[in-house]
Amino acid sequence: MKQLGLILLTLLLNHNLTFSQTKSEIDSLLNAITKTETSKDIIKTVQAKRIINFGEKSLLTLSGFFTDSTRTQVKSECHNRNITKGEIAIILADRIEVMPYYTVTQIQNCLLTYCSNNPNKIEYYLGINNYLNNNEFKERYISWLFSKDRLKRVRGKKRKKRKRILSEWKNSSR
Repeated sequence: MKQLGLILLTLLLNHNLTFSQTKSEIDSLLNAITKTETSKDIIKTVQAKRIINFGEKSLLTLSGFFTDSTRTQVKSECHNRNITKGEIAIILADRIEVMPYYTVTQIQNCLLTYCSNNPNKIEYYLGINNYLNNNEFKERYISWLFSKDRLKRVRGKKRKKRKRILSEWKNSSR
């Protein structure tokens, strides 16, 4: 019953702040996702779908949660442990725009093996010495967000939109 109430409250707030990706809004959505049983089900939640629908504009805000080491009740069958809130944010960011795994993790997956039957490819890297849950990963990710290589990946109207988003991010960080 509490979860239903939280979902309704979240939807009501989202209705009032359509397409707003404030840190507090994403934080409340992430908190609701932490009630999920397994990491495979993260992307199936209403809250995750909401964050994913924010799209590219929410990536910088999501990256602010990467270092959150708060343990959740979400079980990673891939690593047989509970994942952190920061790792949930990483999984969602990867769903919005696939990360260049080597660039951000500095780990080469030559065999291209991932966790079996798991839609979250980035989760494979989460178990390597808890490597991703630190500032270094966050800094590499943010550097990649602003990189020219990332901008080159899109053309036309999408490129203009991405340039506008990057400009907004730069202006808001001043």
